[in-house]
Amino acid sequence: MADEDRKDFNAMLQDSKDMPKYQTITDQKSIEKYGGSRMYFAPPMDYDRVMRQVPYGKVVTVGEIREYFARKSGADFTEPITAGIFVSIAAWASHQRKEDKTPYWRTLKANGELNPKYPGGVEAQKEKLEAEGHTVVWKGRTNIRYYVKDYEKVLYILS
Repeated sequence: MADEDRKDFNAMLQDSKDMPKYQTITDQKSIEKYGGSRMYFAPPMDYDRVMRQVPYGKVVTVGEIREYFARKSGADFTEPITAGIFVSIAAWASHQRKEDKTPYWRTLKANGELNPKYPGGVEAQKEKLEAEGHTVVWKGRTNIRYYVKDYEKVLYILS
């Protein structure tokens, strides 16, 4: 996202965009990729609500959140693009608030990867995660990415 300092992410968080909603997809490759044709769209505030549930010392992935919403809604899957956007909106909204923070740094990308789109980038997320006892490692030589080591062992299970 660009111009984060000029945007009101808390207003974006409150804007449901006529969600929740469902859509039936017909593209065969997408149906095979996602395991079905019934796609769910969760509103931004739902992502924030789930991210707040993750306790100190635990982490969750965006994929886990998407699977949780699909289970709860009876859909085959949750739309992935808006999921990533709404997780970022929740992070930036929390960053803009003085109180009532969402522990967004505990929400990781696939395979335990840190999210460079969060406030302060991966360095700020790394610092917060390490303060909670996690070990952050990097992979790559030129395109360096950061991951929580053994994140599966501290994965928070949404139910």
